[in-house]
Amino acid sequence: MGKFIRKTSIDELPQLLNVLGGSMSLVRPRPHATATKAPGKLFEEGVDNYAVRHRVKPGVTGWGQVNCWRGETDTEDKIKQRVECDIYYIRNWSLLLDLFILLKTAYVLFFEKDNAY
Repeated sequence: MGKFIRKTSIDELPQLLNVLGGSMSLVRPRPHATATKAPGKLFEEGVDNYAVRHRVKPGVTGWGQVNCWRGETDTEDKIKQRVECDIYYIRNWSLLLDLFILLKTAYVLFFEKDNAY
């Protein structure tokens, strides 16, 4: 059952309530749990500019997710790549970019099933 839930991303649906409540956006950097670590290091200790991504509201989907940085962040390289995508998004935000991310998210969900966490 868990595999089905993750593959279909049904577990993301409760976040839509957060979007409706105003605490999240549809598109922005994905939130990370506080005190999250990759190889024993807190993300903020291992990644330059990690705090920049916290200056914007978190989102359900983001630039990193549609560029294959979805899922586990068990290595320092994975979190660095995801944060680089987040910073790129923050610096280059536009309505057109948000629309592109939403369309690409739908494509990834329906056609790239092997990319699920």
